[in-house]
Amino acid sequence: MEKYVYIDGKKYRRGYTTGSTATGAAKAAAFMALSKQKVDTIQIDTPKGIKLDLNVENQEVGQGYAVASVKKDGGDDKDATHKLDIFAKVTINNTGIINIDGGIGVGRVTKKGLNIPIGNAAINKVPMQMIEKEVREVIGDLGADVLVYIPKGEEIAKKTFNPRLGIEGGISIIGTTGIVEPMSEEGWKKSLSIELNMKSKQGIKNIILVPGNHGENFVKDVLNIDSNYVVRTSNFVGYMIKEAERFGFEKILMVGHLGKFVKLAGGIFHTHSKMADCRMEILITHLALMGADISVLKDIYNCPTTEAAIDIISENGYEKVYDIIANKGRERVIQRLDNDIEVEIMLFSMELDTLGKSTGADNLLEVFR
Repeated sequence: MEKYVYIDGKKYRRGYTTGSTATGAAKAAAFMALSKQKVDTIQIDTPKGIKLDLNVENQEVGQGYAVASVKKDGGDDKDATHKLDIFAKVTINNTGIINIDGGIGVGRVTKKGLNIPIGNAAINKVPMQMIEKEVREVIGDLGADVLVYIPKGEEIAKKTFNPRLGIEGGISIIGTTGIVEPMSEEGWKKSLSIELNMKSKQGIKNIILVPGNHGENFVKDVLNIDSNYVVRTSNFVGYMIKEAERFGFEKILMVGHLGKFVKLAGGIFHTHSKMADCRMEILITHLALMGADISVLKDIYNCPTTEAAIDIISENGYEKVYDIIANKGRERVIQRLDNDIEVEIMLFSMELDTLGKSTGADNLLEVFR
C-alpha cells in the first residue's frame, strides 16, 4: 500500500479500518489453525483494491483452532479505535460453512435501523464479506467458526456514537473500502472542491452531489446515471453547494440518505452529528404538521436512527413526509445560493429505495440521462 497521500501540499499517512483489522486477524488465525504454525504477518485484499501487509500479534495455536490479533491503525486520521487490538479465534470444522460472530468488546445491535438484525454482532456487511473471503481463501472447502473479539472494545465504545445508535457492549466492525484516507477537514474540503473544478473544466454544466458511497451507488445502480456527473460532498454540504455555484454549475441534483438530508430541511449544512443532530426533531415537526398522532411522534422521536423511523412512518401511512422534507431542503439550499441555479433533492434509504423527491426532481433527472 502507498502509505502516504498528499493533500494541499501536505503529506498524510493512510490507515486501515476495523473491518480490515478484523479480517487480518481472522485470516492469520485460520492459517495457523490449519498449519499449526504461528505467523508474524498476513496479507489481505481490500475493497479499494489495495493489499495490506499486517503485523500479527498474540498468536496462539490449539487443537483445531488458533487465535491472532492485529492492531488497528488509523493513519493520520486517528479516532477512538486507533491502536486497538482486535482478536479473532478461528475453529476449523467440516461443515463447509463459515460462521462469523462477535465476542467480548464487539457491540450487539439492540434497535432497528442499522441493517443488522437485532441481537447480532455489530459487524457490517462489507467486513463480513471481507472476513469470509479471506478465510475461505485459506481453508478451501472446509468450514470454520470465526469469533471476533476486542478486550478493550467496551471501554472504547463509550467514546463513540454506538450507545446512541443502540449498539451495546462494544465497538462496531466497519469500513466500506478497508482503507482510512487521512484528511484534515480543510484539506478534505479542498480536495472535494478540486473535483468540482475538474468537472467544470471538462465542460460539465450540471452536477449531482452526494454525501458518500451510498449516494454514489444509488445514482449508478438505481438511477442508472453515469457516475461522471457525481461529486461527493462528505458532510460539507453547504460548502460544496457554494463551490458548485462558484464554478458556474447551472443545475444541481442532490441525492442523499434520509439521515443526512433531513438536516437540510432544518437549515443544517454541515451534516456530521458532532456539528448538529436534529434529525428526529425535524422529522417529527413535519409529521406533526401533517397531523400525525402524538404516539407516532413519540415512537419516532425515540428511534436511534432515521432508518428505524421508516418502518413506523410506513405503518402509519405518512410516506408523503419524505417529499415534504425534500422540498423544504430544496428551499433552504436555494436560500443559501446567490445565483439562479436549479436545485432538486432526492432521498433514499439504506436499502437504496427511493423515499422522496422534490417537485422537479424527475424532470431534472432527464438532464443526466
